[in-house]
Amino acid sequence: MTLAPAAVSASARALLAGIVDYAGLFPPAALPMEDATAEYARALRSPDAWMLGRFVLPAGRLADFVRTASGLLPDGGAGAPWRLSALLGPDARGELAHVVAFNDAHAGRAVVDAVEAKAATPHEATDLLDALPPGVAAAVEVPLQGELPPILAVLRERHARAKARTGGVVPEAIPDAAALARFVQSCAAAGVGWKATAGLHHPLRGEHALTYAAESPRAVLHGFLNVFAAAALLAAGAPPTDVEAVLNETGAAAFRFDDEGLSWRHRRAPTAAISLARERAGGSFGSCSFAEPVTGLRALGVIG
Repeated sequence: MTLAPAAVSASARALLAGIVDYAGLFPPAALPMEDATAEYARALRSPDAWMLGRFVLPAGRLADFVRTASGLLPDGGAGAPWRLSALLGPDARGELAHVVAFNDAHAGRAVVDAVEAKAATPHEATDLLDALPPGVAAAVEVPLQGELPPILAVLRERHARAKARTGGVVPEAIPDAAALARFVQSCAAAGVGWKATAGLHHPLRGEHALTYAAESPRAVLHGFLNVFAAAALLAAGAPPTDVEAVLNETGAAAFRFDDEGLSWRHRRAPTAAISLARERAGGSFGSCSFAEPVTGLRALGVIG
């Protein structure tokens, strides 16, 4: 992983390293494969690459990825392979077989080391994880309004992460802060890591356009800084009641980063606790833009 510039505080590095999984193929950006892979390659070469995670794509488009990205991938002798996260559809077992074949064929250049899929019940999660190949991590999208402990127990047993959908291109796709807080707290109580997806383009909670269209509807979106700071503060001993309050925070001045830790109002998370929280709890979030999160953080002065 590329190191963050020295101007970035140690606590910000701990919270943000590798946090953005680039999902440019998906709405609202919905880029063609050629444009999405080129954008990811540019991000990998940028000074902000330390915040970049995996390239996200549907498992059914791996062949399309190879045709388009072949000239961008390392040759196996120089540079780390691109790390990919493949979204599985209804034929999860068949697509996992394609993942194994892809990894065998492109060793040293690109690797699908994570997959993502939906499961509404513990039984569905078990079926999915039973088929998981060795060396491939899984993030299982769970319904935020459902009964979480039973399915989280399966994920913990299988060392899989949970996944929360935190937004979308219509207002109805955005969960309220109480539901998202319940997810973060439930994962912490179960000892299950998680990732988030959709709607987290901006660091702070606020009203934003839902798409890039000129007449896009607007809604109040969750901020990724809010979400991951809430998890870090919870891991550092903040009471569960603070999680929803952090998620609802709209004031930039409420968050402060220095080398020793992150502060939110009267709460504090030491840098070591933030690193542990990222490792054990909040892992990353999917975004169809890498530039927007980076620009937002720079505008807030979190990164230089």
